[in-house]
Amino acid sequence: MSIEFLLTSLVVVLLPGTGVLYTLAVGLGRGFWPSVAAALGCTFGIVPAAVASIVGLAAIFHTSALAFIVVKYLGVAYLLYMAWSMLGDKSLLNINEEKTEQSYLRIAVNGTLLNVFNPKLSLFFLAFLPQFVPAGVESSLANLVYLAVVFMVMTFIVFVVYGAFASATRKYIVESPRVMVWMKRVFATAFGALGLRLALADR
Repeated sequence: MSIEFLLTSLVVVLLPGTGVLYTLAVGLGRGFWPSVAAALGCTFGIVPAAVASIVGLAAIFHTSALAFIVVKYLGVAYLLYMAWSMLGDKSLLNINEEKTEQSYLRIAVNGTLLNVFNPKLSLFFLAFLPQFVPAGVESSLANLVYLAVVFMVMTFIVFVVYGAFASATRKYIVESPRVMVWMKRVFATAFGALGLRLALADR
């Protein structure tokens, strides 16, 4: 594993996207541990894309326009669903909600689905991982798996940091109901915008 891979991965993970946005929203609305569940879910959602790229299935998106379109619009639909849920779910940014095991599970599942329904993630791994496998290596499959795991670990750590930052600042935000209402609108708008961008994206 090269320093170039670590630096490139760090830059990619730090860039704001659906996972970062979701983790920040959960951290602000529900605190640190729920944000860890969100980070875990988003990280787990990388697994299908990583596996697809490693075994070559992501190449289908290059040859099958229908496969790409189906997954893309599933992603669009889910992002719009998340935007609508943020506006309608009164508990999302409410400090008095009951933090149960099931709520953590639901947070994690939502984070997982956000990444599972992102066809760009499969294409990213297909183009990204092979660049960092040394030429002439006998066990390229093992190297790809190793790089994918390292990327996922970095994703989880960075997302936890994002969540910790959000949860640390939430006490200054939740004291103002007006600010909370606007925060929900901002996150909902951001998810809607990401859905629109995905809908308009080319392959």
